[in-house]
Amino acid sequence: MTCVIGVWPESKSFSDEGMGPVPTRWRGICDVDKNNTDEFHCNRKLIGARYFYKGYLANLGTNGNISFHSARDIDGHGSHTLSTAGGNFVANASVFGNGKGTVSGGSPKARVAAYKVCWPPLAVGGGCYEADILAAYEAAISDGVDVLSVSLGGKNVEFLESSISIGSFHAVAKGIVVVSSTGNSGPTPFSASNLEPWIITVAASTMDRSFTSYVTLGNKKIFKGSSLSESKLQPHKFYPLISAVDAKAVDASASNALVCKNGTLDPNKAKGKIIICLRGDNDRTDKGVQAAHAGAVGMVLVNNEETGNEILADPHVLPASHLTFKDGTYLFNYINITKSPMASISRVETQLGVKPAPVMASFSSRGPNILDPSILKPDITAPGVDIVAAFSEVASPSEQKSDKRKSSFISLSGTSMSCPHVSGVVGLIKSLHPDWSSAAIKSAIMTTARIKDNTGKLLLDSSLQNATPFAYGAGHIQPNRAVDPGLVYDLNVTDYMNYLCNRGYEGSHLSVFYRKPYTCPKYFNLLDFNYPTISIPNFKIRHSINVTRTLTNVGPPSTYKVRIAVPREVFVSVEPK
Repeated sequence: MTCVIGVWPESKSFSDEGMGPVPTRWRGICDVDKNNTDEFHCNRKLIGARYFYKGYLANLGTNGNISFHSARDIDGHGSHTLSTAGGNFVANASVFGNGKGTVSGGSPKARVAAYKVCWPPLAVGGGCYEADILAAYEAAISDGVDVLSVSLGGKNVEFLESSISIGSFHAVAKGIVVVSSTGNSGPTPFSASNLEPWIITVAASTMDRSFTSYVTLGNKKIFKGSSLSESKLQPHKFYPLISAVDAKAVDASASNALVCKNGTLDPNKAKGKIIICLRGDNDRTDKGVQAAHAGAVGMVLVNNEETGNEILADPHVLPASHLTFKDGTYLFNYINITKSPMASISRVETQLGVKPAPVMASFSSRGPNILDPSILKPDITAPGVDIVAAFSEVASPSEQKSDKRKSSFISLSGTSMSCPHVSGVVGLIKSLHPDWSSAAIKSAIMTTARIKDNTGKLLLDSSLQNATPFAYGAGHIQPNRAVDPGLVYDLNVTDYMNYLCNRGYEGSHLSVFYRKPYTCPKYFNLLDFNYPTISIPNFKIRHSINVTRTLTNVGPPSTYKVRIAVPREVFVSVEPK
């Protein structure tokens, strides 16, 4: 089980207590600089770590003074994702006392390794470079990994131009399952990334647990919000409530003050008050930092219309609560019509059994597949909102430089968090069915997914409308069912090569993916590509299309009956029945 960002090796999630010797087939190393400047060490749980920076260094030039010593995680992303996939059991874990319990990864007894390819972002090109990503793939394949968890993405380019596409193809060709995140550019259509048919592409959805904080107004109206604020206000005490615009600094614009940007709030107007900040432009936690710097005692973060009902639990530096767009609209109206508007914010509490759940995250990138609408992406959805996992102990919990707090565990949201949930399930399936191909495992996960929530109704998106397969793919993952799917839709390297041929690849282009000469077939029908989902982008009225799939029985001899649910405008028949 691997990640591509970095790791905090001292985390209890990577303790090797109870682990046996490192498997003899493992060929990886614990790579550090000559003097081990970072004091980085592997063990029988974290059995390998490498770091790649030559592509980054070539673009860095003389623009910065950055040292490269190890795969140590300095921002928390890598530790969080790797522990979500394969972290060991840790009792009494919590985020500032919230959500206290035992935390573990999806495959808690898996061996893990880290391949760090991302560094502090540069002005041009970011912090993760193609050369480093491809080098990490090559090393991971050579080291003998079984699962690659890649919470990483970029612009959608032709597969030939993408190190993720090329590296993941070679990994899958070696029997390695590659899992990637679909991206956080939702709910915009065509925003999904990691579109390769050989990759498992994961969307993000909520779970039935929330970190809740209530906002009570002077008129006794109560609103349920989300937060992970460590500090709290005096219970049942009310404070003056104002819009951030009413705390605007003299030289600040109203639009910048409304979203609580740096330097836009006047301490003389904000001190001792609860400030309402609008979501957008700057980080959610930065808004709290600005409110605190201005002397506010609390903050209510309200969504803009685009983010709607999606509220997230962030570790704010002051008492805070995140409300929906609808609730925020009520608050703005309340302060406009009330002579002395007042409010209180309750302390954070952990709630279980939340309904409905799961709900698709607004930020989760959506299909259709911009490169090839015949391949449905994303493939699957998994928990990716308010996920508690290991964290780097040199990183700020709120990701703000002024926040000097430290935490061994933190809650993060994103498709980077949902991706390792699926990776953990893949690890379990691999251990039970080591002979299954990457495509068979992918099929098992997809065909056993569900499209209903815990109320028995169809999955919703954050606007509380029915979500579509362009949001959730085949549905929400069900780990226990995925280990026994009965039938699978299998694919191999030849199928993927033929798929590339269909995209017009030939000669030197194909050799990037397949090291031997490859002759494309004279005929290839994309509709018959044995993918676990069927997507027909240009289906014309009163026309019919034949689609072929081949099923492989991976369970005991059984009889299967076809059940069809389609819109009234479409007729579907299946043979054999």
